Amino acid sequence: MGRMRGLEIPLTQTQKIRLQRALQKLESLSSKANSNASVTVADSIPVNYDDGFLKGHGTSELNGEVIATVCGVVERVNKLVYVRTLRARYKPEVGDIVVGRVIEVAPKRWRIDINFSQDAVLMLSSMNLPDGIQRRRTAVDELNMRSIFEENDVVCAEVRGFHHDGLQLQARSQKYGKLERGQLLSIPPYLVKRRKQHFHYIEEYGIDLILGCNGFIWVGEHAEPKDDMVIDEQANKSDQILKPSKYSMTLEEQERAYTPLETRQNVCRTANAIRVLSTLGFSVTIEIIMDTVTMSMSLKEIHEMLGSEFCVLVAEREAERRSSAKKKG
Repeated sequence: MGRMRGLEIPLTQTQKIRLQRALQKLESLSSKANSNASVTVADSIPVNYDDGFLKGHGTSELNGEVIATVCGVVERVNKLVYVRTLRARYKPEVGDIVVGRVIEVAPKRWRIDINFSQDAVLMLSSMNLPDGIQRRRTAVDELNMRSIFEENDVVCAEVRGFHHDGLQLQARSQKYGKLERGQLLSIPPYLVKRRKQHFHYIEEYGIDLILGCNGFIWVGEHAEPKDDMVIDEQANKSDQILKPSKYSMTLEEQERAYTPLETRQNVCRTANAIRVLSTLGFSVTIEIIMDTVTMSMSLKEIHEMLGSEFCVLVAEREAERRSSAKKKG
């Protein structure tokens, strides 16, 4: 058995040597990049005392010098000096895209687990109603809350901010809402970096990928976004009469609406790629996920992606990619 990043996986002696070599190469590449900025607990942080400075998170003053109180990388923003921890729990920031699971339907709000120390709150007033019309929420809307989200539903939302009753979310766009026909994955939050784009439609495979800043990742069948335009009330009412709900659909219609086998395989392949990257402790980005999925096409079975040989191949590929990228740079 070989021990890999705290997880036990069966490795042959050759695989163990190959993996150690790849991880050592990656470590040497990253340590060279961060050698000036990396600190451990009690390390001294050089600062300019003449210009003045502000001590931020992970720093303290001892005997006239600034020292680090956590392991991480020193960051500087104007006069502010702080230490960004490399492995930390999720800390919500306003505007973060998060994926979560509904744990309670309360009066005028849903309580959602977002992998944070406290549950988040999504108010009924902070989301679009199914009819798409902007209006005041009524007692009828409150009674119909379970028709929107109920317990154990997976939802996507945006962090609105901290209020007196806790962390609040909002879902005022059609890209947010209930997620169906897919897999919810949980990985360490520090592996998901904040980027401009967290929603990805992979047209080639017909799937949607949402990289939640909180470490919850959604991989599922592509869902066409609904039209966000406010339409004529009368036309809207007639549409509601004509369109059958999912409960009134016959068994035949439900069978026709199922997720195709190929799409389900693509969902599993992408989910397994994320599991492998998480096991190796690599940052999860759309580029490296798709690269890993492409690598897996040579395998006969999708479940082979979770085997030790494929993990070793992914580590070797990443070491090679970073090494060539550094040479080009």
